[in-house]
Amino acid sequence: MNEWIDELRDLSAAGGRAITVTISGVRGSAPRNTGAKMLVSESETFGTIGGGELEYQCTRIACDMLRQGEGKTHVFRRFPLGSNCGQCCGGVVDVLFEVCSAQSEWFADLVELFDAGRPALMLTRFDGEGEFDKQVFAADKIGEHASEFESLGVPADALEKSLADNSAQLVKLSNNQMQLIEPVTTGNFDIAIFGAGHVGAATVAVLSTLDCNIRWIDSRRNFLKQKMPANVQMIRSGSPDREVAAMPARAFYLVMTHSHSLDYEICSRVLNRQDFAYCGLIGSLTKQRRFVGRLRRDGVANVERLTCPIGVAGIGGKKPAEIAVSVAAELLQIRAAVELAIESRPQKHVHLVKGQ
Repeated sequence: MNEWIDELRDLSAAGGRAITVTISGVRGSAPRNTGAKMLVSESETFGTIGGGELEYQCTRIACDMLRQGEGKTHVFRRFPLGSNCGQCCGGVVDVLFEVCSAQSEWFADLVELFDAGRPALMLTRFDGEGEFDKQVFAADKIGEHASEFESLGVPADALEKSLADNSAQLVKLSNNQMQLIEPVTTGNFDIAIFGAGHVGAATVAVLSTLDCNIRWIDSRRNFLKQKMPANVQMIRSGSPDREVAAMPARAFYLVMTHSHSLDYEICSRVLNRQDFAYCGLIGSLTKQRRFVGRLRRDGVANVERLTCPIGVAGIGGKKPAEIAVSVAAELLQIRAAVELAIESRPQKHVHLVKGQ
């Protein structure tokens, strides 16, 4: 997730300093994948690189860098999780520590793209002797920089893979240099949650901790007073059902408003879209039967794809937090199935051609 961007921006605006701690390479079993990031300030940490002894040791190193003030701009360390950290994973993790400032040119470039909703590509080149360089490129313009990448020795296939898989990777270059490639995107796990009642609020609280984009929609005025994480967009609308059209393809919809008639209008619009990944309606089996019968009489498409009740089987609790956890688990299960289906299709790759 990209909360570290907003955290660094806020921290720097308040005059604070920070170290970004990034998993730059993984061999074998490890708690997090390449690209996982943690921000360490002089008073607290944001995000996680997996917890345990590894995170403890990395936090200490970052704090030492902050105390040194004008010391090294970056540190690269390798951690054997078994022998060095006493963790059962047993893999080896490479970690890049970087003194980070919102005043850096690369960060200004990243924020401009991030605020515009455009995917970016961060390239960080470093070695063990002090050389360090970081640049940010618009992902949809990388073809224009093909000659620059070639001069830097960055393999085109590595860039293509990172963009195609939306995954970070560490590439070894010549002269003991390394290049960390990090796509920065908003992801494609898009969720619309209709309803700001107790269950809606609990569901947003759980789902907002995931790498997803949430549009939380309600017709009532007072719900807009709440402060939400950066990946939650709060929308007050007099006609919440019309917000269905604003969602991208393969989105997930959770319908849990205060009105059954509004629930029906929202579900009708979702089911008629054809391109949704999930349409979940909160309620009992009685509500499900009534909705399905009316939807069929009205000629609504995809009625069989309406999920009601919502949540994974076996969790029968009715407290908002229990429902939220159950629903989040169901969405993750369905998302994994959707991604597996997409991965099984023939893939189209972006080829880096000069002037593309």
